[in-house]
Amino acid sequence: MTLMTLLDVFSDLKEFRADNHRYPLPHLVFTAVCMILCGADDWKMVSKLAKRKQKWLKKYIPLPHGAPSQHTFRRVFASLDPEQFRECFIQWVSTITERTHGEVIAIDGKTLRRSYDRQDDKAAIHMVNAWASATGMVLGQLKTAEKSNEITAIPALLDMLEVSGCIISTDAMGCQKDIAQKIRSKGADYLLAVKGNHETLHEDIKLFL
Repeated sequence: MTLMTLLDVFSDLKEFRADNHRYPLPHLVFTAVCMILCGADDWKMVSKLAKRKQKWLKKYIPLPHGAPSQHTFRRVFASLDPEQFRECFIQWVSTITERTHGEVIAIDGKTLRRSYDRQDDKAAIHMVNAWASATGMVLGQLKTAEKSNEITAIPALLDMLEVSGCIISTDAMGCQKDIAQKIRSKGADYLLAVKGNHETLHEDIKLFL
């Protein structure tokens, strides 16, 4: 597989703004992703860090107007198609990571910190992530309406990934026949946690051990 840069993959993002924008969309996304990888966790910090790193950024993209403001980042990402962004990002991750036989890929659901919007009465965002245990790198993720939707999100997430020869681990929520079958159909093995949500299976395992 050909190694693709962040700029390569994000150049496929569909431009949705008027023609008079100062920053090309791929350049904005490239800057944001790089600054987040450097530790920024909100748009104010993304912009602040980008201003500090302008010399480094200019090695890859022109910045005739300087680093974008936090308002520019917030406005653009609020309107960016999340599905298209996710596909581009996963495409990039797949080019810089190499699956090895027996590698453990952990699938887990997390509620994003500070994602609950009390003012607009919007529920907190819950994400299902797949990450390589050896490197700690996120390989893919899907947004779900709530934690209970992990059961349907996990097979969809697996469809996005190349996991042949790997070992897929999940918590007790992922201990489902359909999920086990999906993992096997992808050429991988599984390690699924079992708790009281499968009472009979749980008791059988306790007797066996």
